[in-house]
Order: sequence, then structure tokens, then C-alpha cells
Amino acid sequence: MALKIEMLRGFAAVARSGNLSDAAERLGRTPSAVSMMLKQLETHLGEPLFETDRKNKLTALGTFVLDQAERELQQFDNTVKAIEGFAKATHGHVRIATVPSVAGTIIPQVFSRHINDFDNVDIVLRDMDSSSILHELSRDRIDIGIATLGDNGVGLHSEPLLSDRFGVICAPTHPLAQTQGPVSWDALAEERLIANSLSAQIGADASRELHDRALLSAHNLTSILAMVHAEIGVTILPEMAVRTSYSPGLAFRPLADTTAKRTIHLLRRADSTMSPAARLLEQHIRECAREMGLGGPS
Repeated sequence: MALKIEMLRGFAAVARSGNLSDAAERLGRTPSAVSMMLKQLETHLGEPLFETDRKNKLTALGTFVLDQAERELQQFDNTVKAIEGFAKATHGHVRIATVPSVAGTIIPQVFSRHINDFDNVDIVLRDMDSSSILHELSRDRIDIGIATLGDNGVGLHSEPLLSDRFGVICAPTHPLAQTQGPVSWDALAEERLIANSLSAQIGADASRELHDRALLSAHNLTSILAMVHAEIGVTILPEMAVRTSYSPGLAFRPLADTTAKRTIHLLRRADSTMSPAARLLEQHIRECAREMGLGGPS
């Protein structure tokens, strides 16, 4: 007969209670069932665990077994708690990477509303550009990615999370800042464009021609907006990127081309099963985007 964890639990309960009745009540068993467990354990060991039938004094073997049993029971209970916690999304770890505009809008709302759901979950949040997020996903270094997908979605499960319109960003003294309404591509024909990796994704022919003529490009949002502040030129960015950049004073004018939008996707590896905690976090991100009026492309 092999030793079972419940035998050790029953013995420890009797040893600490000093009698069968109290131990049985604590275990939710009958005194006869607990007595039978003890007999099976003593038969297996070949030695008595108690000095008398009253069960109030341990033998030398009983003292040793109690010490070992309680250590094993604590380890077992902690293991069960960890396994159940992971399965219920109350334990574990989640690695998430997102573009800065989502990191500054949706993610704070997610944690503000649902942080108590992740009390024992280790969450690592990184903000980076879309190409870096796709690279990290391909290397299995993050669990959830929030980025523009482009043509690099091989091996990824993708779900549109939100769409974001592009607009022209210019200094407050720029003539375009004094106008009302959307800006046409023709109105930008003579402007000095500060190109960037986001605006380069716009597929319209007029946009491609404008970018082909651009002599200045930058990839860091802070650098781009600083050059616009310095009136070096204008740039084209998604509205959310501008709203979360903490650059007051700059004017945003939406493009007249309503097809000029970026779609941000919720991403994960297609060949990996998400942990319960990651799945719960993904659900909260989706819900918050929808409640904020950002969910799904329009």
C-alpha cells in the first residue's frame, strides 16, 4: 500500500487534536473513518504512532512522522493553491507590449477598473513601436501585443481593437492651424513634410507621392513633435498618438481622406495557448476599448 496525502492529513489532525472526535470534525469525516486511516498508516509503517489508544501522546516515530507530514502538507496545499490560482487567473504572470498611444489611454483604464483581479499576477508592461512588438511576439517574449499589423501577421492571431484617423499636426502659427475643417492632400503639396513610420503606412497615392518628396523623416514621437513646434515642417500622425503626447499648443487637423486610418490589433501567437490571467487581461482590454468608444475599426 502506498502512502496517501490524506493519510498524513488525518494523522496530523489527530496528533494536533489529541483525540479522534475533534480530528474527525475538523476533517469532515467520521471518527471510525479516521481511525481506519490511522490503522492503515501504522500497518504500512509497522510501528505505532501513539503511545496509547487515547491518541494524546506520540511515539518517537509519531513525532518524526508529524514533523515530516506537516512539512509535506504545507507544500502540497501551497502547490494546490498555486495551480488553482493560475487556472482561475488569480496567479501567474503576463507580459504585454503596446504602442504608446494605447499605453496612455486604454491600459490605464484597464488597471484602474480591474487591478483587483490581478492582485497575485506579475504583469510586465512595455510600450514600443509596432515593428518591435511584432518582433517580440515572434520570439515569444510577450504574451499580448497591441500594434498595427501591416503585412507581418504570419503566425499571429489578430483581432482589430480600434481604428484611429490620421491628421496633420502643425505649429499654432502655421496657416493650416488657422483654417477650419479637414485638410486635403492638395493643401499639403507645397508643405515640408516630416515623414514618420506611421504616416508612411497610408496607402493613398497622394500620400505616397508626398512621402517620396519628403527630405526629413523621424521615428521618435518626441523628436517629431519637437520639430513641428520649431516650425521646421508639418507631420501626419494618428489622432490618439497626438492626444497622448503631452504636446499642448500643436494643432491637429483631420485629413479629408477618410480612408487614412490606422487599425490597431490585439495580437498573440497563434501556436500558443494563453494563460488564464493573460486571457482575462485581454478580455478587459477589449471591453475598455469598446466602452471608451474606440473598439473595432470604423
